[in-house]
Amino acid sequence: MSGGFVFSEKPIQIESGEGAYLYGEDGTEYLDFGASYAVASLGHSHPTVTEAVQEQAAKLTYVQASYPVDVRTELYEKLATLAPGDADNVWLCNSGTEANEAAMKFARSATGRSKIVATKRGFHGRTLGALAMTWKDKYKKPFEPLAGGVEFVPYGDGDALAEAVDEETAALFLEPVQGEGGIYPASAEYLRQAREVTEEAGAALVFDEIQTGVGRTGDLWACEGVGVAPDILTSAKGIANGLPLGATLVKDWIAEDSGDHGSTFSGGPVVCAAANATLDTVVDEDVPGNAAAVGEYLRSELEAASEEHDLPVREVRGVGLMIGIQVKRGANRVLKNLALSEQILALPAGRTVVRLLPPLVIDESHADQFVDSFVEVLG
Repeated sequence: MSGGFVFSEKPIQIESGEGAYLYGEDGTEYLDFGASYAVASLGHSHPTVTEAVQEQAAKLTYVQASYPVDVRTELYEKLATLAPGDADNVWLCNSGTEANEAAMKFARSATGRSKIVATKRGFHGRTLGALAMTWKDKYKKPFEPLAGGVEFVPYGDGDALAEAVDEETAALFLEPVQGEGGIYPASAEYLRQAREVTEEAGAALVFDEIQTGVGRTGDLWACEGVGVAPDILTSAKGIANGLPLGATLVKDWIAEDSGDHGSTFSGGPVVCAAANATLDTVVDEDVPGNAAAVGEYLRSELEAASEEHDLPVREVRGVGLMIGIQVKRGANRVLKNLALSEQILALPAGRTVVRLLPPLVIDESHADQFVDSFVEVLG
């Protein structure tokens, strides 16, 4: 069997990237409106991140997390300072699914309970624990049986939360904006209800901010935009601008009885250097503010163009630069035409939603380029 059997390769060979653009081996320029599932938060080959990685790689590539290293300690302190509420205890890993696995284990250990409540349409990862909390059968069926004790409720239904979260519940897992499920933002009222029912039951409220975090929704963390702080927050994707890093941030009551957990590659110095540079840039240059402004502009232009040109679009929804366009015809065909005829790369979120997760540093000219191309493809 040849290598690369898991992913279906696209007919585009990528050679390099800079800012909001990727370049094929033949020199073709592609506007990247997917950022590899929100990973390239500052765009490709960002000079500050590149410099930090090169300097750290020349000094120390890796040492296990039981030995203090300045760059790792700096990231611990930075994330603790930036954490929502007082979820300022930090555990580092290599991916979003690992961050969610850790959150699941920490919640069960801290509460002494086993039941997990998750939501329909939710996506929390592909390892067996996180997969058990993921809704769609297509991700789960080939790998069953999975970890047990997970109950699913409709997303956005506060009454269902109140009924499901009880004295046997260890944690409630929520995405403040469902990504893979089709770009559905939760209301502030719903997230406040989630906070109330978990506090009443003594369960942990976990916000999965793997995709929404680090500025994508217009705030550093999506939960900050609605003023609700979780007991546990998970982050990954854009946190190190392309290098593999995940983080699980927890309150003291979780950390004090978190159980025995670890990872060989927890907080490697090179990825920590990338994350420090990324977070500093996000904060210092108000990248969330840009995401909010350009995201609002892009959504309004898409809605106006859809109406003006009578495009087969049912809805444009999202927050910041996390946008879903629900089309009347198949999303994959739209994406293929965008890539091959307009040199624009985006993502699906199910069969009918075109998902936009561009680098958070794009400007209105990039938004205009996408809208013009989208009109050309659908018109």
